[in-house]
Amino acid sequence: MRDGYPAEVMQRWADEYGSVVRFDLLTFTGVVTAEPEHVKAILATQFDSFEKGPIFHTQMNSLLGTGIFNADGDMWKFHRSITRPFFTRERISDFEIYNRNCDLSLKEAKNRLAEGYSIDFQDLVSRFTLDSATEFLFGTTVGSLSAGIPYPPLSALKNSPSFYNHPSNIFVNAFLEGQVLTGLRYSLGTDWPLGPDFWKNKVTPLRKIMDDFTEPLMKEALAKREERIFKKDSKSEDGEPAALLEHLVGQTQDPKILKDELVNLLVAGRDTTMCLLAFSFYMLSEHPDIEHRLRQEIFEKVGPTNNPTYDQMREMKFVRAFLNGTSFDFILLCTSFGLVVLISANFLLTIGQLTQGFLYRTTKKPVVWPNKDPNQKPFYIPANTICYYTVINMHRRTDLWGPDALKFDPDRFLDERLHKYLAPNPYIFCPFNAGPRICLGQQFAYHEATFYLVRLLQQFTGFTLDKSTNIQPPAEWASCGGLKATEKVHPMSHLTMYIKGGLWVRMKDLNSSEV
Repeated sequence: MRDGYPAEVMQRWADEYGSVVRFDLLTFTGVVTAEPEHVKAILATQFDSFEKGPIFHTQMNSLLGTGIFNADGDMWKFHRSITRPFFTRERISDFEIYNRNCDLSLKEAKNRLAEGYSIDFQDLVSRFTLDSATEFLFGTTVGSLSAGIPYPPLSALKNSPSFYNHPSNIFVNAFLEGQVLTGLRYSLGTDWPLGPDFWKNKVTPLRKIMDDFTEPLMKEALAKREERIFKKDSKSEDGEPAALLEHLVGQTQDPKILKDELVNLLVAGRDTTMCLLAFSFYMLSEHPDIEHRLRQEIFEKVGPTNNPTYDQMREMKFVRAFLNGTSFDFILLCTSFGLVVLISANFLLTIGQLTQGFLYRTTKKPVVWPNKDPNQKPFYIPANTICYYTVINMHRRTDLWGPDALKFDPDRFLDERLHKYLAPNPYIFCPFNAGPRICLGQQFAYHEATFYLVRLLQQFTGFTLDKSTNIQPPAEWASCGGLKATEKVHPMSHLTMYIKGGLWVRMKDLNSSEV
């Protein structure tokens, strides 16, 4: 896992055996596919034949409980029904939360850069997305930006004890460690109890730290609901809830359901947009010509200092294409990680390398998948089979996207390639999943990322990586093919993708003469 690259093992298998592979690991058998027709079947056309499944539920239960990402059937429908009404256009187009937290984060960046130090942009935007997510969900923020941002590991100025002991950092550390340990369970399949949790459940105390933050807020929201009912204040009862938690307590008063749902939505609200923004900066540092095109569109549609509006975001076609291009190259939702070693085909692999960059479903009943070769038999998948689908590899297939599939090129979402490849085959691009379980917060994430990108490019330019601080990819990657050979950072994954050791960067203030 230390030297692994997302989905590389499955890519090697696909190169050798084809895009559908059956494999045996310890005590379970799995099937992996990178075929868009099979992804379409899993997510949409045969949706009722698949579920997260009992293995997934037990792996994720300590962290996610029975929340929307760890539920099937009627429980999933219930979670979806109580959450969806809050993600209206009006809700996700209220940018005041973004504006407040974006200003705080860019101020932190500007002050640290003025001291002469590089900044961990991944950490910076994770604080922005966490504070924005908690404010949207709870009506109050965890305040991670108020803790400040870290100094580079080798700097003369060390982070103070008050930084490490800040309540928000205690919350964040538990949040991250819980994801990593849960990802380790995911990697082990049916044998996950033999892993790090063999002697005791290591995730439960971390979830307790998270609940210590959410539980008082939940109790307050429940108490306010009871107070409104007692006073029979119909205006207050029927008024628009200010935060998602206030909306949820109107749908259910079950404390466990509420706490589980909040943690599930927090994982999505923080990590998905953090991943998108971190890898967006990485691409800006690699492609200064794209930076200039983005700024030109932003200044034409929004101006040099204004905040973007909903309608202006819709007009910025290249900004949206750029974000699509980033999520095309660096898939956001992975739900996978691992470190445990096994013997397979007479050589050592890590399960983390095997499952990194994948999502999976379990068959509830036998299913049949079509074979892309009409001269070959279709694929029969028995009931209770774990089916992995490799979206990141599907995004990099030249037969699906053309000969330049490995090139970072946002224009593929604007020019004739859009109509040639994506329009007739939409399931070749699934950064937010698809079908009935498509991410409810997809537009929320796009709006949040667009807002931050606009404000960043209005204020800064000269985006570069701090090579002396960033963890460099293993030297042997340079001799590999594909994107792996060109990486300047080390992409990894737990429940989403991230950059190992952070993304340490430098940038400079944008002067009027450079506009």
